[in-house]
Amino acid sequence: MYDQVAQNKRRSLLLIACFVVLVAAVAWAVTQLFDFGAVGFAIAAVVAAASAGASYWKSDSVALAMSRARPADPTTYARLHNLVEGLCIASGLPKPRVYVIEDEAPNAFATGRDPRHAAIAVTTGLLAKLNRVELEGVLAHELSHIKNYDILVSTLAVTMVGLIALVSDWGIRFLWWGGGRRRSDDHGGGGPGVVIALVGFALLILSPIIARLMQFAVSRRREALADVSGVEMTRYPPGLISALEKLRTDETVVHSGSRATAHLWIEAPIARTAEEGRLSRLNRLFDTHPPLDERIAALREL
Repeated sequence: MYDQVAQNKRRSLLLIACFVVLVAAVAWAVTQLFDFGAVGFAIAAVVAAASAGASYWKSDSVALAMSRARPADPTTYARLHNLVEGLCIASGLPKPRVYVIEDEAPNAFATGRDPRHAAIAVTTGLLAKLNRVELEGVLAHELSHIKNYDILVSTLAVTMVGLIALVSDWGIRFLWWGGGRRRSDDHGGGGPGVVIALVGFALLILSPIIARLMQFAVSRRREALADVSGVEMTRYPPGLISALEKLRTDETVVHSGSRATAHLWIEAPIARTAEEGRLSRLNRLFDTHPPLDERIAALREL
């Protein structure tokens, strides 16, 4: 398991680098299609660096705001704070900021850039539907994401994927309404200019799909690893197993959940069955989590 954690840290650095390169490539494609010339490379580099910096410092705030999370009052949510503090003492972690989301669906996520700048958010539905042992299992799972340094790349993905989709959509819309490179006769009959334009256009179309696939790489294996790490933290597999079983049978979905933040949560917060919503088929196609049945079966073998 410790080898897996080390590998995840290395993969995190690689994924962050890939996100930055993809943002730079999309920015370059836009500048080339709009005929900015050599200046386009400088613009692309500035956009990539600025987006990476802003994402590093503010992605957790964006994720919390998108989820409508608010700080958990220490008096009102004393049990929640006590469980988080106890698990942090046992695992040697600094206590993260604790947030609550007013939603009847049971769910939770962790966000931040490192263990000293982390936050955990849980729904009121999770607090109401899980007993103390089950809640401890879920919190241990989320603290494991913090301890394993999953949160940095997961949180960056929220803003990076959104930025890539936004820039790509803006570029395609601009082209559709008559923008973009001047006609080929302005470039001496086409040649390299046309090739660059075609490459840029293809990149604008494909980049959101590439970014989504990278988002998948962020989440699926890390969820299973966080399950095992969380059980190691509590020393009681039945707690997390029982919690996941309740999440499996519960058909409510988080109202503030979206595909941009879906990979952060312990369970996909969007509709995955026909009973949960109309877009369940599409959501399953872009599912960022391994099936709960597989996760439960893996924990039963511990």
